[in-house]
Amino acid sequence: MRTEPLGTGGGDDAVVPLTDAPAEVRDAAAPGGPDRADPRAFLLVVLGAVLWGTGGLAGAALTDAGLTPGAVAAVRLGAGGLALSVVLLVARALPHPLAVLRDRRALVRVLVVAALLAAYQACYFTAISLSSVSIATLVALGAAPVLVAVATSVGARRLPDVRVVGAIALAVAGLLLLVAPGLRDDGSGVVGGPAGPLLALLAAATFAGVTLVNRRPVPGLDPVVMTAVSFVLGGLVLLPWALVAGLPGVSRGPGEAVDAGRVVLLVAFLALVPTAAAWAAYFTGLHGVPATTASLVALLEPLTAAVGAAVVRGERIGALGVVGGVALAAATLAVRPRRRRGA
Repeated sequence: MRTEPLGTGGGDDAVVPLTDAPAEVRDAAAPGGPDRADPRAFLLVVLGAVLWGTGGLAGAALTDAGLTPGAVAAVRLGAGGLALSVVLLVARALPHPLAVLRDRRALVRVLVVAALLAAYQACYFTAISLSSVSIATLVALGAAPVLVAVATSVGARRLPDVRVVGAIALAVAGLLLLVAPGLRDDGSGVVGGPAGPLLALLAAATFAGVTLVNRRPVPGLDPVVMTAVSFVLGGLVLLPWALVAGLPGVSRGPGEAVDAGRVVLLVAFLALVPTAAAWAAYFTGLHGVPATTASLVALLEPLTAAVGAAVVRGERIGALGVVGGVALAAATLAVRPRRRRGA
């Protein structure tokens, strides 16, 4: 039996759980209970969500530069996985591919995560094209913590923590206020109908699936290694969609040449910060944070994106958006880990 961890360069202490209790024990004892979270793991999940928020700005800039949504999604996963792999190679922490293939549990985890991430990207971006950014964001991100809370409670056969239920309600209300201006029909020709919201709901289900699957670590499989390999595979899965949707810049006119240098910088940022670093932090933190809490904290992504859009692109948040942002921040504070007296 293999005893050396995958992707750590050897050493039994290379992969250290952030909490002594496994995820299934934490969730069974108190589904989504925030007091069961490890403070360091909680901060990693917060970091991941905040970094995700910067991805919207980079993605919007790449779309303005001529990349299709399919190309942005494929590049985000593929380039993010390759960038993370290079970092691991430099650190001599990337295992030989056969090491992953020989371990059935590690291989299954990598394949499942790759499929779920590819499905999430495809469903979310398609939902945007069929409805709007606001509707897709509201449904995809707002439904995810609800789905995780229900699944966790059903699996544990216990009701979720009361504080978590209140925090989810507060967060979803805050998200609604934050995206409310974009929900109004502005006559821009956005296609209506149920297809967009349904795909956004499917995106929520895939994100919930990623969160639930990764709450239980695979022994010996480092979460950063898992992130790198899964992203590369997910990018390959999305590559046909990107090619069918159209190559970047082909629709540009003679006087609208693509700034290749700017595109390269944006792709590098998108791959390194809101993809590789963000997901690595989130997956690592999941080992010490209940799944419901993690999915709720993920709602900091649209808040970060809104603040970034206001600072970088000059977009107005508005009074309702400010109230919604405060509600999202308050919901995150409500589920933060609290030290017990006498501990």
